[in-house]
Amino acid sequence: MDAAQQEATARARELQRNWYGEPLGALFRRLIDDLGLNQARLAGVLGLSAPMLSQLMSGQRAKIGNPAVVQRVQLLQELAGQVADGSVSAAEATERMDEIKRSQGGSVLSTNTSQTTSSSGAPTVKRVVREIQSLLRSVAAAGDIIEAADMLAPAHPELAEFLRVYGAGRTADAVAHYQAHQS
Repeated sequence: MDAAQQEATARARELQRNWYGEPLGALFRRLIDDLGLNQARLAGVLGLSAPMLSQLMSGQRAKIGNPAVVQRVQLLQELAGQVADGSVSAAEATERMDEIKRSQGGSVLSTNTSQTTSSSGAPTVKRVVREIQSLLRSVAAAGDIIEAADMLAPAHPELAEFLRVYGAGRTADAVAHYQAHQS
């Protein structure tokens, strides 16, 4: 790899860090390990071609162009956390991955409906938060959202905090923020 290619790869990984919180190679390898997948299966669940997944992982490409794929990545990250904490079994995880694969980036039905809807059928806080995050992240990258929040902070600190928490933060932090601001 020549110097120009190395520079382009480093830049792509930095952009990925800004947009997705970390380089996609690290994120995807963790999903592969945590969910017991191979690259081809991960690509299939995400709705990417295997070569595209490889290019994103290696830094040859920086951005996932399809917002539905970005949401599937977020859903897989949440699923991996649930597998790690034991709240979802390996069999349930396989079933949920099939649901994620079939999703068009909108709502994904869950085998554990308490995760997405209350007993009355209303969306849970986590579901509402994920929808807000998805909307914000579909219009701007995390780095751009943080930059906008920094510009707003002096005059509108609460709005800046909202952008940071929902646009670039973790779902758990956004859920806590949402719950703290409900009256």
